[in-house]
Amino acid sequence: MPLHLAGAALPMVGRVRMYVCGITPYDVTHLGHAATYLWADAAERVLRWHGHTVTLARNVTDVDEVLFAEARRRGEQHAMLATLQRASFEATMERLRVRVPDHSPTAAQAVGHVVQLAFALLARDEAYLRDGTVYARTSSAARLAGLDEDEAARRSAEFHDDPDDPQKDHPLDVPVWRETSDDEVSWPSPWGDGRPGWHAECAAMVLALFGPSVDLHCGGADLTYPHHACEATMAQAATGVTPFARAWLRAGVVRVNGAKMAKSSGNLILVDDLLGNYPAAVVRLLCLNRPWAGPWDYSDDQLEACAAILDDLYTAAARPDASASGSAAVPAALLHDLDVPTAVNVALEDGGQAARTLIEILALS
Repeated sequence: MPLHLAGAALPMVGRVRMYVCGITPYDVTHLGHAATYLWADAAERVLRWHGHTVTLARNVTDVDEVLFAEARRRGEQHAMLATLQRASFEATMERLRVRVPDHSPTAAQAVGHVVQLAFALLARDEAYLRDGTVYARTSSAARLAGLDEDEAARRSAEFHDDPDDPQKDHPLDVPVWRETSDDEVSWPSPWGDGRPGWHAECAAMVLALFGPSVDLHCGGADLTYPHHACEATMAQAATGVTPFARAWLRAGVVRVNGAKMAKSSGNLILVDDLLGNYPAAVVRLLCLNRPWAGPWDYSDDQLEACAAILDDLYTAAARPDASASGSAAVPAALLHDLDVPTAVNVALEDGGQAARTLIEILALS
């Protein structure tokens, strides 16, 4: 029985290639980050439970304007800031029992692959050169994301893709390689000193690690456009292989009082703070006991409710089996769009092996 995501079957044989959009390491890990990585972890665990060999890569975006700006604000070297924040993030993931990825590529390590991607796109006339910057022709990415051009331009500006750049052939084109001035972080290239564009970094890392496609690509729902759409558009244009990702798992954003959790909003719920008061299993259940694609609002009451549910699960696990089918119904529910709420209900009702199976698969012990 294959995994189903968003109503579509994703049959796989043997090896599964998973890629997760990782952090930009410039600040501490908040609950919005954790939710994305917990859903990717849950998907991997479900696939492994059903006998698949999963190769998982989770990148680190250590070449990024936000990181550089934060390093300047602190008066620190960007590489040192990235190293320290990455170590903090990985320690938090370990506390949350998120499995260590098989590969942890960094954008800095992928600079040469981005140059190769730029060459491939230029060779196919899917990119063009303007004064040291290579732009990819990504206007079609808006259609891939189901957006009209006005909304795409708004989101493009929000993610600093500069739709008003006069050098572009189209406002929604994005840089594969960006020219930089002498005082900025840069690397040499055939087009002069510069650095990779954000969307090109992930495309290049996926292609370098897995070839022209992956089975499951994970990330936050807020990255659907421009990041995921432009990443896929560039990869498909460079290789001629479609689809770039057979399936997408984009976890819904976490909100506080209706506003997306973000540093700029000042509404962060820090994971380490939660883990100072609750076991990792409670935080895992808080993020997972809901539909994976939908946005949701955090509240302390939800955390307390999840702690109570977890206690009930442990109690249920100690009971005799209520039915012979319960232990099979839990994995089946998880294969059906990672339906954790249904799996929890089955585990609580049937108890015994059903509850123990759910606790084991989702690392809730």
